[in-house]
Amino acid sequence: MSTPPESKADYVYRVLLDEIRTARIPGGTALRAAAVAQRLGVSVTPVREALRRLENDRLIRYEAHHGATVVDLGDEALEEYYGVRAVLEGLGARLAAARLTPADLDSLRALHESMAADLARGRLTRLGARSLDFHLRITDIGGPAYLGQQARAVRTSVPVPAAASLWLDPVLAARQLEAHAAILHALAARDAATAERVMIEHVRQAGRHRRAH
Repeated sequence: MSTPPESKADYVYRVLLDEIRTARIPGGTALRAAAVAQRLGVSVTPVREALRRLENDRLIRYEAHHGATVVDLGDEALEEYYGVRAVLEGLGARLAAARLTPADLDSLRALHESMAADLARGRLTRLGARSLDFHLRITDIGGPAYLGQQARAVRTSVPVPAAASLWLDPVLAARQLEAHAAILHALAARDAATAERVMIEHVRQAGRHRRAH
């Protein structure tokens, strides 16, 4: 069965979502529908539809006399965000310890080794996206019916500015990979409590770094 063509509204939404999530459009930026339409070569109607979807995602808000503005999160919101992530992803790791198959473990190890190779070669810009993949794979294994979907929704709701990514610092990136290795070791040993504990601390460390930047 062929995939239906992407609508203009879907296209605008996809582009803006990526730009907001990667902070190429930073928090506090006003989004003018006419300007976005001109930049992306579409009419204003699909832009307005895309903006409504982004508002439902809580990535933008409408303010009187200002229109649509990208949400700029403060320290309290970031603390809450990383707290929710720690709970969800920690639970995902706990459940995954009992559910993962040998094939799952091999796949996670291959991803980890590939990330280590990227770090060794100085390909730091690839690590953030691959870390996201690592985390979501574990959550999907632990909670395929519900938890993985919720983890994705939380991740989508908060953009990560490039300057706040600890994966761009080789020393910090090495420490994060050590945490990934410890999580893998716990999963391989079916040690649910340790897998959860290490994952929670790993996520909280990312939150502390983010708030510092």
